[in-house]
Amino acid sequence: MTQLAATAVITAATHLMRAGQWPAANALLNAAEPAGPDEHLTLALARAEVAADQDFAQQTDHAPAAIAAVEAITSVPSPEQSWDLAMLKLRKDYSTVLFGSRADDGGLAERAQQLIEEAPDDARRGAVAFYAGVMADNVYEQPQEALAHYTTAYQLGEKSGDDLVMSYALRHLGDHAHTAGDLVLARQHWERSTELRQKVGHLLGALAQQTLLAVLLRDEGDAAGSRALATEVNRWAGQVDLKFIVRETAALMADQTQPEPQR
Repeated sequence: MTQLAATAVITAATHLMRAGQWPAANALLNAAEPAGPDEHLTLALARAEVAADQDFAQQTDHAPAAIAAVEAITSVPSPEQSWDLAMLKLRKDYSTVLFGSRADDGGLAERAQQLIEEAPDDARRGAVAFYAGVMADNVYEQPQEALAHYTTAYQLGEKSGDDLVMSYALRHLGDHAHTAGDLVLARQHWERSTELRQKVGHLLGALAQQTLLAVLLRDEGDAAGSRALATEVNRWAGQVDLKFIVRETAALMADQTQPEPQR
């Protein structure tokens, strides 16, 4: 059987990960035979990314072991690989804080700022700027700082051609518009974010966005449309065990309230 290059295997595993097929992505990475020490480290980092992604989506705890496996490799990482590992640790620690399994904040803001300063390219800087934004929003309750980070993340994502980072930023820019009562701008941001996530095959992301569109339909006065969309998203989310989306859409399916009229 022809041996595939690690980059091709990682690309395929990334598509599986984005489709919510984390065990399949991990199995593919485990089946790959590294051609040397550098590929060994690259594949281990990819397994750690799959683990961190699954932990956030399903509130599992696979990343610590996967990260430890990366750190046990004795070959010297490149600056990009060192940065990527630190970013994975930040993402994992943020998810543990967000979902309430950690008492302190783990120095998230300071670590994010250091990664912003040390990012080796615009795509990575945009990714960590986004995480600095959600930390400001969800951990530190600093909405203005969060908004600035999301704006920077969007600009860097656009500059580097990173559709996923752009979609992340637009989701949260739309959330700020929604909170401010600007339903038109919220819809613009949320629909574009949904399109970008569909484009890259990010199932969890697309379902999360469609959940927000169901919220928006409710707030626009279309309760029946909101419940219909929430019902379909709930069905999808249940199939891939996305518990938080199942909960959110179930609440929308049961919601019989009408929004306040817009003034």
